[in-house]
Amino acid sequence: MEAPTSAQKTSKIPMTERDSSPEPSLRDPEPGGAPVVAQPPPRRFDWRINLALFVATVFSVFYAGQLWVNQPNPNAWQQLLSGWTFAVPLLSILVAHEFGHYIAARLHKVPTSLPYFLPLPAVLSPFGTFGAVIIMPERIKTRRALLDIGAAGPLAGMALALPLMLHGLSLSSVQVKSVGSYIQEGQSLLYWFLKYVAHGSIPAGHDVFLHPTALAAWVGLLVTFLNLLPVGQLDGGHVAYALLGERQNALSKRLLLVPWLLVAYNVARYVMPILERGFLSGFDSVASEDWNPISAAMPWLVSALLLTLLRRVSGGAHPPVEDTELGPVRRVVGWFTLSLFVLLFMPTPMIVY
Repeated sequence: MEAPTSAQKTSKIPMTERDSSPEPSLRDPEPGGAPVVAQPPPRRFDWRINLALFVATVFSVFYAGQLWVNQPNPNAWQQLLSGWTFAVPLLSILVAHEFGHYIAARLHKVPTSLPYFLPLPAVLSPFGTFGAVIIMPERIKTRRALLDIGAAGPLAGMALALPLMLHGLSLSSVQVKSVGSYIQEGQSLLYWFLKYVAHGSIPAGHDVFLHPTALAAWVGLLVTFLNLLPVGQLDGGHVAYALLGERQNALSKRLLLVPWLLVAYNVARYVMPILERGFLSGFDSVASEDWNPISAAMPWLVSALLLTLLRRVSGGAHPPVEDTELGPVRRVVGWFTLSLFVLLFMPTPMIVY
């Protein structure tokens, strides 16, 4: 993810960027000369904040990982380190994603911060993190830079997520689906294909029980999918604006309805049957765990609320860029990047049964 740039509001699971730097001012001209433009001092970032957040994220992701590994150890330190088969792959994907943005920005001489990784305790996130964000204090000025910076993160993350997924699936087993409490990860065309490559056709009533490394790679696919939603200043919004220009602003308004439509879809499919049962048989007959499928709508509800908030804060329209020619190679890269959104699309990212 990228994040706040000066003249932009941007987001990532979603974050924003806007130009908060002061405008250049005109000083009194020298005798007989033209006015002198006083440029604002460059914004400086404190790398110690980035380091502290990264260390906190490493801890929270390892803590989440040891819960997925579920190998109790009386030694608390060894117990924490047991989550490495989940934590190391996931952190690697996130680092690749963020430094894809960072390196592309530096190559285009766009001022940028180091990544700010966002830790979350296990009680709020089963994965220990809310992703990461970088801050750009200046507007991205050219279409080429916008496309390169927007696409570099998802492509770098996918370059690690795909081999890690295949490796993790090779360590996973096909078993009869659980009948008790369990978490069902979201399905996408690409994920289904990778499972087929690793295990062939899966019999009815069975599923792949994910090794922690495969689960970490799946989280990487989920993060990439959410960031490629072509709205606002998500990665997908940057790439789409570089390809379509001002037309993307009108398209983005329509696409902002997608998360709300998916909330409605998941409510209708998973929540309405629970409510019908309660109305017909009495809500006393509905046990507390029977309400777990409400979780199906929560990822889209959170995304919809965040995107709505960020749109209000940013003013909605993507900051303009110079109308430079992208070239055929960049156009192919841009459309390929957006096509990943279709391949990774998950109508229900996660549901608890």
